[in-house]
Amino acid sequence: MKENNFFNEIKDIPEYAYKKFVSDFFDGDLSNSGFLRKEKYVKPVIFIGAGTCGLAAGAGKIKDLILKYLKDKKIDCETVEVGCIGYCSGEPLVDIIFDGKNRISFQKVSENNIFQILDSVFVNKNPLKENILGQFEGENPWMDVPFISEHPFFKKQKRFVLKNCGIINPLSIKEYAARGGYISLIKALTSLTPKQIIETVEKSGLRGRGGGGFPTGKKWRMGWEADSHEKYMVCNADEGDPGAFMDRAVIEGDPHRVIEGMAIGAYAIGASKAYVYIRAEYPLAVKNLKKAIEDAKKFGLLGENIYDSGFSLDIIVKMGAGAFVCGEETALIHSIEGKRGMPRPRPPYPVQKGVFGKPTVINNVETFANIPEILRLGSDYFSSIGTQNSKGTKVFALSGNIKRPGLCEVPMGISLKEIIFDIAGGIEKDYKFKAVQIGGPSGGCIPKEKLDTEIDYESLKKVGAMMGSGGLVVMDERTCMVDVAKYFMNFIQSESCGKCIPCREGTKKMLDILESITKKRHGESHIDTLLRFKGIIELENLANVIKETSLCGLGQTAPNPVLSTLRWFRDEYEAHIFDRKCPSKGCAEMIVYHIDSSLCKGCTLCAKGCPTKAIIGESKKTHYIIEEKCVSCGNCKTVCKFNAVKTI
Repeated sequence: MKENNFFNEIKDIPEYAYKKFVSDFFDGDLSNSGFLRKEKYVKPVIFIGAGTCGLAAGAGKIKDLILKYLKDKKIDCETVEVGCIGYCSGEPLVDIIFDGKNRISFQKVSENNIFQILDSVFVNKNPLKENILGQFEGENPWMDVPFISEHPFFKKQKRFVLKNCGIINPLSIKEYAARGGYISLIKALTSLTPKQIIETVEKSGLRGRGGGGFPTGKKWRMGWEADSHEKYMVCNADEGDPGAFMDRAVIEGDPHRVIEGMAIGAYAIGASKAYVYIRAEYPLAVKNLKKAIEDAKKFGLLGENIYDSGFSLDIIVKMGAGAFVCGEETALIHSIEGKRGMPRPRPPYPVQKGVFGKPTVINNVETFANIPEILRLGSDYFSSIGTQNSKGTKVFALSGNIKRPGLCEVPMGISLKEIIFDIAGGIEKDYKFKAVQIGGPSGGCIPKEKLDTEIDYESLKKVGAMMGSGGLVVMDERTCMVDVAKYFMNFIQSESCGKCIPCREGTKKMLDILESITKKRHGESHIDTLLRFKGIIELENLANVIKETSLCGLGQTAPNPVLSTLRWFRDEYEAHIFDRKCPSKGCAEMIVYHIDSSLCKGCTLCAKGCPTKAIIGESKKTHYIIEEKCVSCGNCKTVCKFNAVKTI
């Protein structure tokens, strides 16, 4: 639905619901919905990107300087904190609406340029071009400023889940309502039956965005059909993958969207109680979520007999301690119940026996955030986007060696190459692309030869990866893939709950093998080398056993990073074993240092800085490194003023 259809859509709901909605949010008159009329702001408004990424980049200090400027200049201007729009590489971001023109966005705002930017707007009436990211669409455009939608980062995106992030004040329920918020919930409660909602979700083709891709409508149908008077709806916001921050950004920037999706889902399955399970390390997300729940209750969108529908719902925020295993459904359930977060065998599945033994449906943040749009736009529209078996859009957290890290939402079916090189801008400092890790610790590494792979559930599995929750880490030629496998295996091993032997002992053994491969080996015999080669075979055998016999999804997918790197980068493993070298020089312990006699001046700085006394030589004469004593700390190379220390 386009924004200008808002007035028509709201009139589709019953008259009593229409009157209540308009009365509660717009004082009885839809023309008071000023957020739909950007060109009619009566005074300037400054929007400050105050999500976690913006605050980390200095948005808090920028806000203080803006307030000081407005006070000193005696300018009547409203300031609004918004979430992350996704363009994290441009933070801090500051948007301004003034003189009836379109909202204009400034990037990389700093203490050094903020006053210059504000002067250009309020004094010179000519916005500073150097820091402009772009302008938002509207009826009064700036003729010499490009639209944000044409920026390479946004051009190929299609935003449903992130529609409001970075645009509205996440703490204002009225701004969310003015963008069409809660209309889907009211229509569902007053005009649709649970069966009709489930059929709509089924027809849309929406699959769970938490990693497995289970059909959402099918899961909801099983919850609806479960024979119990007491049921639970749970939102899994326990985002534990390294490099993933999608759920955090959505809850920080648009918490009401998640609440609305949860309420629709709870009504569909017949649940009167719901939980949001979120890690305590997300304080801003928790704060915004609690405020949104409180406001939804005040406006009668949560609580008893919502909009006289007979449906009641209470949403409880449950903070987890940050255990990765609690992302697994049954471990999450145990944690909600106050028990240690450990998985249990399935069946019975949560939809049969979940929280406190009652039927429970669990979906993640992104899945719920899609629901309001599906009911507003229709299942046919949603299913027209994507591929045959993967419908809609997917949110990805872009990180690693790229020029434009951030958060993007793309249609299913787009290629990895388009995401990395068009949206993310390619590899930073123009190094060569090497691989992309997708799906987090349970995913896999995809090489450059497979960059044309489409983003959908089936295509990624064919190349040894998985969709996962949406973390996408890009690596360049400087990255050692054996070291990457070791990093993820170390993460998995430390996060294993220890309940089942294959995961507890198997991942530790795999980590031991990887560590032995990446260590410097002095005085090793040929027999030892052959035994280490056997370690690769043992890695593969262990990986397959762990996949087949582990209790939960964490253990079953734990070997994926190792298996994918072995599949595509086996030559790097062999180089570590046979040549005793790390081709990318990413394994610090395997780097061999030597001193170029033609460049060494005998200044003795390297010898003085060596922690193991591995460097010998007299003053003003060439120095030498005793390899058996060297621990490859690299300090000698750092302190050498003549570039005489080289690496092999």
